[in-house]
Amino acid sequence: MTQLDAIERTCLLTAALRAGESRREDRLYDDPYAGLLVGEAGPGLLAEIRSATFPEGGAPRTVPSTFDFNPIRTRFFDDWLQRAAADGSVSQIVLAPAGMDARAYRLAWPDHVRFFEIDRPAVLEVKDKLLAAERPATDRRPVPADLLAPGLEDALREAGYDPGLPSVWLFEGLLYYFSEAEVHGLLERVAALTAPGSRIAADLVNEVALTAPGVRGLLEVFARWGCPWVFGTDEPEALFERHGFTVEAVQPGEPSAHYGRWRDPVPPRSAEGAERVFLVHGGRSA
Repeated sequence: MTQLDAIERTCLLTAALRAGESRREDRLYDDPYAGLLVGEAGPGLLAEIRSATFPEGGAPRTVPSTFDFNPIRTRFFDDWLQRAAADGSVSQIVLAPAGMDARAYRLAWPDHVRFFEIDRPAVLEVKDKLLAAERPATDRRPVPADLLAPGLEDALREAGYDPGLPSVWLFEGLLYYFSEAEVHGLLERVAALTAPGSRIAADLVNEVALTAPGVRGLLEVFARWGCPWVFGTDEPEALFERHGFTVEAVQPGEPSAHYGRWRDPVPPRSAEGAERVFLVHGGRSA
């Protein structure tokens, strides 16, 4: 099977996390396709994250639990995407990157929705092979393109994307792998591809989370894999506002992003020196 690079392989970790969540009695969602999408590497990646999160011998956990955050993030964006799709004025949903995400298969979508899945050709090739026997629940349109390379706009248009119509963009599990300049460049390109009424969402960390001792064990795993976290911001609203989007940033554990699963303290935004994760969502300002 096609080999994936370091960042691309993290989508197999996400699939493994979603497969595990789907086996829980108190699951926040059900992803019956995740087990097909973990690939050969997924279980090993998951084991490394588990080892970094839960110390041997029952010592107290100091690393934020990926096994709580990932289900919360998935459910939060599931609900956000479904609310956006219920708006008859929005017909285009863009997952960037799509990775091993199965939302086009596992969720119900209105007939007017077109689902664009952007990712590098190698990722989409692996995904299509793993799901060859499955039928999506919506008009799924793979878009083989690198988000940081020329050609993204042309690839989207060739797949049927219309920049003149409102769209919904989700950047999940991505932006902390990009440099600050790359994040701004990507958001600038997306702003040029979106019409008034469009929506956007992403998850981000703050700058402290890139170096905080309490996160070091997790960060060392990603760095060892060859995909270190390099970007964070304490002002996600300002980041998106610079590119014409008005957003709200929610921390896991706050009322709208808790789902009975977040077990760590939620520091207020005014508290200095605390590592944070943000679930950002909003829309085109004008």
